[in-house]
Formats: sequence, structure tokens, C-alpha cells
Amino acid sequence: MERDQREFTDFYTAARDDCLHAVLTVVGDRELAEDLVAEAFTRAWRAWRTVRQHPAGRAWIVRTALNTHVSWWRRRRREIPVASHDGGAAASPPPALDRCVVAALQRLPVRQREVIALRVLLDLDTATTARTLGMPSGTVASHLSRGLATLRRELLAADDQKERVT
Repeated sequence: MERDQREFTDFYTAARDDCLHAVLTVVGDRELAEDLVAEAFTRAWRAWRTVRQHPAGRAWIVRTALNTHVSWWRRRRREIPVASHDGGAAASPPPALDRCVVAALQRLPVRQREVIALRVLLDLDTATTARTLGMPSGTVASHLSRGLATLRRELLAADDQKERVT
């Protein structure tokens, strides 16, 4: 038991920030992302003997957090107007990401945000991302390509607009 606690503590310490950034990129609300990641780590601790053998433990945490978010949203969708739930940008972006990037990410479809969070922020390969999200590798590549192309267009347009203003 003591060995399990040490392993889990090391995993938590190493993975928490990356997982939080990935989930925050998808859900766009820091407090909600923190709650979802905390719940995912709680579930990971309960299933630690299985999770520690998982080939991508961080992806397990992120997928669990996102599944929890879907369950949360389904229970509350009649209580929360969809426009206010999905529309806002992150209140406080991950430290490594610029506010413009986070805002542009929030405008992407959810599946594209999930793929970008796993492929770019967690640096997972296509096959692991596909298994984590339960989709074919080609679909992961397609979502990644479309999402990154949209981000490029939006960020270039934002840069052009800044240059015209100054």
C-alpha cells in the first residue's frame, strides 16, 4: 500500500498540471477543469493498480475528466443555456498559452479541442489519442488538421488586425 501511495503521488505531481491544461483547453472554465481533474485523479487512485499499467496514464486522466464533464453536462443541460455553457473563453488561460490562443481553441468544436489537447498539449501519438477518444486514427488526424488550420487562420487574422490598429 505504501508503494502504491508513493507511485500515485509521483504520478499526480508529474501529471497534474499537464492534465489540467488539457482539460481547461477543452472545457474553458478553470474552476470546472480543476474539479474535473480532481475527480479524475480520485478515480485513478481508486483504480490505481489498473491505471498505473495503462500505457498513457495522463490520457486516462484527461479522458476520465472529459467523460465526467459530459455526464455533468447531460445532467444539467436543461438547467444551463447552451450558449452560456459552450461559448465563453477560459477565465484564466493555462500559463503556457496566450489568451488569444485559448479563445481561438474555445471556438473549435469539442472533438477538435480534445484532439489538440491530447496530441499537442500532452504530446500523445495518434494511435494513443485515437484509443483514448474511441475514434479511428484517421479521424484523429482529420480533427487535428482541421483544428490547427482553423487556429492558424484565426491567429493570423488577429495578428493582421493588431498590425492595422498600431
